[in-house]
Amino acid sequence: MYTIYKRVLMNKIILLLNTIKFLKMQQIKYRIYYVLRKKYRKIFKFSYPIKKYNFFKAISLFFSIYSPTSYYKNGFKFLNKDKKFIDKVDWNFSEYGKLWLYNLTYFDFLQQENISKNDGLNLINDFIYSSENIIDGMMPFPISLRGINWVKFLTYHNINDEKINNSLYTQYYILLDNLEYHILGNHLLENGFSLLFGAYYFDDDTLHVKAKEILSAELNEQILEDGAHFELSPMYHQIMLFRVLDSINLLQNNFQKRDEEFLIFLNQKALLMLGWLSSITFKNGDMPLLNDSTNAIAPTAKELFEYASRLDIEVVAVELKESGYRKFDSEKYECIIDIGNIGPDYIPGHAHADTFNFVVQVDDKPFIVDTGLSTYETNDKRIRERSTSSHNTVEINGKNQSEVWGGFRVANRAKIVDIKEYDNTVEATHDGYKKEGILHTRKWKFEEDKITVEDSLSKAADAIARIHFHPNITKNEILEKIVVKNLELNFGKYKYSPAFNTNVNAIVLEIQFKENLKMEIKI
Repeated sequence: MYTIYKRVLMNKIILLLNTIKFLKMQQIKYRIYYVLRKKYRKIFKFSYPIKKYNFFKAISLFFSIYSPTSYYKNGFKFLNKDKKFIDKVDWNFSEYGKLWLYNLTYFDFLQQENISKNDGLNLINDFIYSSENIIDGMMPFPISLRGINWVKFLTYHNINDEKINNSLYTQYYILLDNLEYHILGNHLLENGFSLLFGAYYFDDDTLHVKAKEILSAELNEQILEDGAHFELSPMYHQIMLFRVLDSINLLQNNFQKRDEEFLIFLNQKALLMLGWLSSITFKNGDMPLLNDSTNAIAPTAKELFEYASRLDIEVVAVELKESGYRKFDSEKYECIIDIGNIGPDYIPGHAHADTFNFVVQVDDKPFIVDTGLSTYETNDKRIRERSTSSHNTVEINGKNQSEVWGGFRVANRAKIVDIKEYDNTVEATHDGYKKEGILHTRKWKFEEDKITVEDSLSKAADAIARIHFHPNITKNEILEKIVVKNLELNFGKYKYSPAFNTNVNAIVLEIQFKENLKMEIKI
């Protein structure tokens, strides 16, 4: 028993080390700093004083995009889970998990179409009244999103309330003291976007300098040359693009000469991001659910394109390249394939073990799909949804190509070692199974009425190619369209998750092979 325990412990340590080795030194430094500072402050009973702000300078904004309806008279619905509070809102309600609680404290509902000025003010004041006892809602990420939502709401309704302003100003300085350098990625970007709103709303130079410092550095780091957000999730790309457009709205309507070049910079990033979104979005407006992506969280492509138009920013499609995605269209189908690395190395929390995954729409309807995302909780479901077996690719010897673990961690990961692109054909090789001594090569050939997918392994192994179909697709339709010679087609069931906490039965096709597999998808 002791030997087994020792082996399990050693495997966990190796997994952790293979995760940490990809982190930036800045992340490690800030993780240590924040842990030690927290212990020090606990000893000396540190607390943030209310930072009063008495000068009010009105700003202007035109309306951007409505949020989905999530508030209804003391009740809230986030992530497809409802909660009715009887007497007052419990801003620490944790029964539905941390993400639900975070959504409660984001205050996105202030942007929903049917919320009244009085309801919004009552909720803001209730939050302020309870703020001394609020825990997770005072983390930097919720503060960031809440800050933007409060500034928007107060501005739209021309509200100048000293108590609210003082609370918001205090929250911005709590954020400034807890910037998420230990996480980076979209978290630090959200910090920067929110600080920019706080800087303009309060005419605060300290917030302004830090906002521009973060946004200038991180947008250059996080937006790839083809316009994709580097976490390679279409959903997070849409959210980050929304923030860029909101920032342009803020700067255009409250022009300051000192931000003239910064506004040009934001416009350039918006152009790139809009171009990528235009290229990756299906013709019917659907977002491919690649990596951590799900519906009803981010603004839709249509909403973002319309918002950009109101800001006088045009949408011009770009060539998909650095993001690792490729898209092929014919009159009858669209296919998106993934031949990129997990990215970025130091923050792959929203990545899946899905190298060589692909999705297909036929006649503007989903046919082959990504299995989706139903939870961010650290549990078996989360691990399964990130696994190789939950994607349209090849699993070898029952293992993941990339070592996804926990809720948002990846240890060793597959790397692309070769790509060839020619004559409507893409061929790529990854080394995710190098521990097994195997390289996996997949080739797609795109024709007007057919897609051919060929898999080859550098040596024989127990391999399974899986294809996940939309719930509307029947077994008979699959048999009509999928052709594989000399190998048995095995049909199973899986849970399709187009939204959080949503699971629908659908068919998965499993094809076992040893070394080579050729499959035709007839359109």
